[in-house]
Amino acid sequence: MNDKILKNNLDYTLFSWSKQGNLNPINASYAEGSYIYDREGKKYLDFSSQLMNVNIGHGNQRITEAVAKQMKEVSYVFPGMATDVRGRLGKKLAEITPGNLTKTFFTLGGAEAIENAIKLTRIYTGRHKIITQYRAYHGATYGAMTASGDPRRFPVDAQAMPNVVHVENPYAYRCPWNSTTIEECGNRAIAHLERVIKFENPESVAAILFEGESGSSGCIKYPPMYFKKVREICDRYGILLIDDEVMSGFGRTGKMFGIDHHDVTPDIMCLAKGLTSGYLPLGGVVVTDKIADYFNDNPMVIGLTYSAHPTLCAAALENLKIIEEDNLVEKAAEMGLYIEAEVEKLKRKHKSIGDFRNTGLLGCIELVKNRKTKEPITPWNAAPKDMEVTNKMTAKIRELGMFTFVRWNYIFIAPPLNVSKAEVDEGLKIVSQAISIADKYCN
Repeated sequence: MNDKILKNNLDYTLFSWSKQGNLNPINASYAEGSYIYDREGKKYLDFSSQLMNVNIGHGNQRITEAVAKQMKEVSYVFPGMATDVRGRLGKKLAEITPGNLTKTFFTLGGAEAIENAIKLTRIYTGRHKIITQYRAYHGATYGAMTASGDPRRFPVDAQAMPNVVHVENPYAYRCPWNSTTIEECGNRAIAHLERVIKFENPESVAAILFEGESGSSGCIKYPPMYFKKVREICDRYGILLIDDEVMSGFGRTGKMFGIDHHDVTPDIMCLAKGLTSGYLPLGGVVVTDKIADYFNDNPMVIGLTYSAHPTLCAAALENLKIIEEDNLVEKAAEMGLYIEAEVEKLKRKHKSIGDFRNTGLLGCIELVKNRKTKEPITPWNAAPKDMEVTNKMTAKIRELGMFTFVRWNYIFIAPPLNVSKAEVDEGLKIVSQAISIADKYCN
């Protein structure tokens, strides 16, 4: 039976981001809490909340019950109809998002949220250029992939969405301007951003699109003043600020949203992932009252068949109740501090650890061959022939019963928000054994 399940998957389905030959996926049977179990009975500690989205952990039957209850009432209506659950979820999001963000257009995921945020921005401003960062990922549809600076966009660059301009991140560990402090790097990044805007003609720039907190590009920390100055630049030139909270939202960073660490209100916020903790697909674009009012008299020409799907909204509402009732935002902040202290201990043990960047439960260990030169253990966007260390670490982590992402010279630490201290200790022990492989390549 197990072999048949695996064969059907490999023979009749396509797997993301992979060559399709010689795949050996985990044959998942069930999941509970911080663990996934395969059909041979082996359990895997989920140290990345799958795709940094299973915020409440696996197998919470409150979601099942809420979804079943909704489906007994109404499973689906077209998006032009009102439902009780749609209104209640919209109201809840207005309450927990910062400032005057008030109305939500619902999508089926993060990439769709980004696509529609860009559309709304261009309609509202009458401008066309979008400025984003090189070290960022916003989704895999054409517009979202173009907005991403991540090299996953390279195979489709020839068909990229026009009028996207990328800028450098304030990446203090590898500052493009050779700064000596994170504050200095931040100030130089701001100057760089404003120069690019002037070069591109401020009156042509519709929006700046940044992640609320950096995710799969390496959890690059924003300098303390950075987002406030981005907001000031937007206000100065009449540019909208789009905040991509798809990965950093709903408690992941130890606050409800990543941007909450910076006391800034964006004009548009994109949501997904932790909105339902991955139990069902749902995303959203939340706009300020000012933008919402514009569409009172102007057509909002965007739409999706499954926008505001009642069943998905029910999952999201119950998920948000769980996050609040179980104090998962506060728990993420507390456990994040514990992880940071424990990784400091690992730094003394492993000479390949160059940097650890973490906010709440969204963290990344960066591995180097030499702490002084900062030469990465695996180059950025490495070719397959240069992935030996990464592949060995990935295999070791799976062998030891853990699932997380190892990308180039990054190991990600982003467990569910209700992870226990014992589970964190278990995970860091496995991470330590994987990093021991990297230590052998240090010079």
